[in-house]
Amino acid sequence: MIALDINELQSALRSGTTTLATLVHALTTHINADDRPEVWIYRVPAEDLLERAAALEDIAAELGESVYEQLPLFGVPFAVKDNFDVAGMPTTAACPAFAYIARENAHVVQRLLDSGALLIGKTNLDQFATGLVGVRSPYGAVRNAHNAAYVSGGSSSGSAV
Repeated sequence: MIALDINELQSALRSGTTTLATLVHALTTHINADDRPEVWIYRVPAEDLLERAAALEDIAAELGESVYEQLPLFGVPFAVKDNFDVAGMPTTAACPAFAYIARENAHVVQRLLDSGALLIGKTNLDQFATGLVGVRSPYGAVRNAHNAAYVSGGSSSGSAV
């Protein structure tokens, strides 16, 4: 797994020591190996992530060094809590009976994408974001990433992992 903060990631991308395709492969490998389906309500398919990575790389080639000024989150992977809309993806708020396919992105999601970030999926939460510890979801209780004896905590439980 590539364990970098945002500055380190962008430095590695800028210097060519890594690529967005390498990052996507590392992320998908790590997520698959972690085998935590309760964390995710929806994951962007690897092929779609690679397409987005290629599109971002094309933009970077056009913009040159100014890519980091114009797209300050260039290449930064992110996930959103599943009560935010992402166009073409289901939004459930952890309640499958109320699920719908979003027609457009939530404003905050669009701003992240417009800044060059790389959406990897939508995370689990306490149903309707009304819980306190992250165990009230039909998609499963999200355990703490460091110690499975503990819950991840908060209604944004999947986001904590």
